[in-house]
Amino acid sequence: GAVGRRPRAEDLGLEKVGVEVDKAKRIVTGENFKTKVPGIFAIGDAIAGPMLAHKAEEEGVACVEFIAGKHGHINYDVIPGVIYTHPEVASVGKTEEELKAAGVDYRKGTFPFMANSRARATGSAEGMVKMLVDAKTDKILGCHIMSNAAGEMIHEAVLAMEYGASAEDLGRTCHAHPTLSEAIKEAAMACYDKPIHF
Repeated sequence: GAVGRRPRAEDLGLEKVGVEVDKAKRIVTGENFKTKVPGIFAIGDAIAGPMLAHKAEEEGVACVEFIAGKHGHINYDVIPGVIYTHPEVASVGKTEEELKAAGVDYRKGTFPFMANSRARATGSAEGMVKMLVDAKTDKILGCHIMSNAAGEMIHEAVLAMEYGASAEDLGRTCHAHPTLSEAIKEAAMACYDKPIHF
């Protein structure tokens, strides 16, 4: 989260009804967003996890589905994060540091926007796409983008990861030309072969 962000639950009267909070003043939840008090649920910035509006939205939908007796779903491994600077930085999944620390054998594919014709034509050729995949299965484990459109582009990788796609799956998917999204395809191709345009 951003500097100075914190959950704001102090004046809700939680202690009066028996809702537990942790040291960081976040509401403690168990399975399906339930607190220890029957009928009280918590989601979003009030609970553990990244303080992201889209994470809270997904938790809200899943929580209501659970309450309604349905099956809610959130895959916390594929929640994108975006830093809204210029250029933007967007990521989903694991970083190289996390994969190294976990002892995961991985491959990396990168593609610079300087080699992307749409980026050059629009004067936004700074940045790159980096894709990380399992060395044995080629399954996409993480994707990191620095570009003026990174926040819009990251969702292709999010969708691919949600459905367990490999780099080759993305690399063999037709992308319109010229588009910034071709850089994702090219980074995927660099994981198992060579990009076409670099």
